[in-house]
Amino acid sequence: MPSSKEYLDFIVEQIPCAQYITYRAMMGEYVLYYRGKVIGGIYDNRFLVKPTKSAQALMPHATRELPYKGAKEMLLVDKVEDKEFLRELIVTLYKELPTPKKKNK
Repeated sequence: MPSSKEYLDFIVEQIPCAQYITYRAMMGEYVLYYRGKVIGGIYDNRFLVKPTKSAQALMPHATRELPYKGAKEMLLVDKVEDKEFLRELIVTLYKELPTPKKKNK
């Protein structure tokens, strides 16, 4: 089941630092970026993030779920209405994730 644009908009609106959030539609789902780094995405109307050490520390009881068949597990964010938590999660993820490599054209 593809994710709805309405759910994507809801999640982005919940994130206090939303001006730095971008997304890309991919096969009916949405990959989320924060300041150019992939932090997770919206898959089947679920907000999933990369399972970094910091994300796991912030969400020790988070459910691990597959965004799609054959993918690596990600963490389900269930506190989507807690804006302060989302801000802390996104900023913490950003600090831990590697800078994307530049592609040669």
